[in-house]
Amino acid sequence: MSRIRTLIMGAAGRDFHNFNVFYRDNEAYEVVAFTATQIPNIEGRKYPAALAGSLYPQGIDIYPESELERLIAEKQVDQVVFAYSDVRHEYVMHKASIVLAAGADYRLMGTHNTQLKSKKPVVSVCAVRTGSGKSQTTRRVSQILRALGYKVAAIRHPMPYGDLEKQAVQRFAELSDLDKHECTIEEREEYEPHIVNDVIVYAGVDYEAILRQAEAEVDIVLWDGGNNDMSFYIPDLNIVVADPHRPGHEVSYHPGETNARLADVFVINKVDTASSENVIAVRENLRKLAPDAIVIEGASPLFVDDPAAIRGKRVLVVEDGPTLTHGEMAYGAGWVAARRFGAGEIIDPRPFAVGSIKATYEKYPTTGDVLPAMGYGQKQMDELQETINKSDADLVIIGTPIDLGNLLKIDKPTQRVRYELQEIGQPTLYDVLKDKFGKKA
Repeated sequence: MSRIRTLIMGAAGRDFHNFNVFYRDNEAYEVVAFTATQIPNIEGRKYPAALAGSLYPQGIDIYPESELERLIAEKQVDQVVFAYSDVRHEYVMHKASIVLAAGADYRLMGTHNTQLKSKKPVVSVCAVRTGSGKSQTTRRVSQILRALGYKVAAIRHPMPYGDLEKQAVQRFAELSDLDKHECTIEEREEYEPHIVNDVIVYAGVDYEAILRQAEAEVDIVLWDGGNNDMSFYIPDLNIVVADPHRPGHEVSYHPGETNARLADVFVINKVDTASSENVIAVRENLRKLAPDAIVIEGASPLFVDDPAAIRGKRVLVVEDGPTLTHGEMAYGAGWVAARRFGAGEIIDPRPFAVGSIKATYEKYPTTGDVLPAMGYGQKQMDELQETINKSDADLVIIGTPIDLGNLLKIDKPTQRVRYELQEIGQPTLYDVLKDKFGKKA
């Protein structure tokens, strides 16, 4: 039998994982190409032969997704696999229509073929949308597990935007490791808070190799999800975070709805800044998707070093990039802090945007009067810095998980916004985790 000629649509994450665990050594299939979208500058590369296995001695080319139809025809593709996250259900089926009209089959891969089994217990933290609050939830879970006596490592959803072979397995135990691995802003935002909390972080490309290395030094593996993707590992406890600022998204985005249906525990975050009607709407939707799941409500209270410095000022607000772009939020913690602490005006960053930052606004027009902290490489970080410094703001409010002032040369006063998860009422994450795992003897 001839091998099934397969193309995998992705964004440098789920696509590589699906290939590694299902297609890499599978002689029934021939993966002829990857396509890439969502993240800047990840196409035009090659999935290296060192990671692709013996069936692919030349590696596998990665093309822009815009070339999908041409690739199906020229490479005589039999099957297209959709393998990225945080998109509307309607979007998934528009892509299906393109593929089907071009003559190929269209595939979505489920947990049976893509989740790996760990030798250690796994707690996964996933979400229904990007920007729901996975990061602070994961940090809270790591604190509780350590308080219960367990050694924990966080394995972060992939962000391999550089040399894929070098990034196959990455371990971050000290802040200097971020420089060693030439991390982007997006990577630093996810890894640095764990490192500061003395939690080891693993990430990379080959998530079975990553898992086996992590298992050797921890009691419990903590899956720190990205976007609204599913866990790469079979969880013993699956925590899913929902955002009442976007009610209805828990049932209308892929694969966030899948996560919701798989949840053991829901954390409805940000209830302190959302309307009660939206919180109730999200709670009701979640109950329909996973009626037996435990529901925890949480807040993300804001802290700044000097609230009085914000009052009356014209401020430029910088927010987490992915939350504003494919997460489709028009604001974040920085914007809320600016309003709460009496900023005189939140200025529109668009007139000052340059290069790829200007292009980001054009690609994601729903972004509000805030600046997405795009930093997928040094050039984009330089353009972000130039955009900030060109603005006529009195003060820059940094609402990203890390202090951009340590990475960029900002020529204006700054105030950084910090936020952590706080459960409201009962049950709490401590109750759930202690009941599940107990205290380590």
